[in-house]
Amino acid sequence: MTTPPQDQNPNTPAPVDPTAPQQPYPPHQGAPFQGVPVPPPAPANRFGKKLLRIGVFIVVAIAIAGGKWYFSQSDAETTSVGACLHNDGTDSDADLNEVDCSSGEAQYSVLGKFDNSTDENKCETVSGYTVAYIQSGGGHDVVLCLKETK
Repeated sequence: MTTPPQDQNPNTPAPVDPTAPQQPYPPHQGAPFQGVPVPPPAPANRFGKKLLRIGVFIVVAIAIAGGKWYFSQSDAETTSVGACLHNDGTDSDADLNEVDCSSGEAQYSVLGKFDNSTDENKCETVSGYTVAYIQSGGGHDVVLCLKETK
């Protein structure tokens, strides 16, 4: 038996020519691949998606209801002591709107405010008031003690 020279190993692959065209893979013959089976895809979590939709719906509904409540409040409910008001309505059906006190539209100055009350007698404890305005209903009663500025 002859031994190959030290620089040649019979198990070493032949050098590859990078410019040579590659050969296509031979067609598959025999049984299909019998490796490790691929697990089926996870079932869709329908309950979680439905729960998420319900949660989003509830949040949107609360936001809409809160917006309606906030924007439906009158200036009598949201005004504070020291603010000035203008009546866009009549004396019997007032529509008070807050205005800048330095503007010529200011008709009343708010001297006192009593939330959750319809008792106009509370204004008697406020010095300098000339008009008591009472708003009731809509879930928020308020009494304003006003001083006419004009």
